[in-house]
Parts: sequence; structure tokens; C-alpha cells
Amino acid sequence: MKTYYNPDDLERFGTVGEEAPELWRGFLGWYGPATEGGSLSKREKSLVALGVAAAVQCPYCIDSYTRSCLEQGITEGEMTEAFHVAAAIRGGATLAHALQMKNVVTELGM
Repeated sequence: MKTYYNPDDLERFGTVGEEAPELWRGFLGWYGPATEGGSLSKREKSLVALGVAAAVQCPYCIDSYTRSCLEQGITEGEMTEAFHVAAAIRGGATLAHALQMKNVVTELGM
């Protein structure tokens, strides 16, 4: 099935800084501490990040933070609830993406 996103690109994320290394270093200098443990634990931040990834519908972030959640001992049930929270907050905009699913069903004729 054709997709807008290439799953292999997740492993290449670091290459987006090649042409602007100073900006990339700045991003990493902020991103690292923002996602590490602090007032919120790394576990909590991983679950928050997964919920945000669901809300902004970033497949690369969903892949990455699902792995991070698993590494932090977060269960599939907890991750599923995070998706439901994201859907509840995003509301209609999230549900509008069901049209993509319907297009695939129509295309495959199943």
C-alpha cells in the first residue's frame, strides 16, 4: 500500500540537521532535556509524548514514543488510553482522519 510516510525515515531523522548544524545542535540541546526526567519522570514524559504524537498524527513520533513507552514499562492499555485522551482533546479534527481509512477500504473493496 502506498503511504505518505516512509517508515525507514525514522532512522534518518538526524540527517535533517546536516545543512544547518548550529540549528540542529540548538534543537537537540532543548529536545533532550525536555524529554528526560525532571518534575515529570521520563516514564510520564514518554506517555505525554505519545499522546501528543497521536494528536498531531506524526507516524515517526508514534513509532519512536511507542518504543520509548515500552522501554519505560508502560503497558499497551496505558498507551491506548493516551490515544483516547488525544482523540477526546482533538475531537473532530481527529475523527476527520477516519476519511483516510474509509478511502483505503473503498480502494481495496473489502
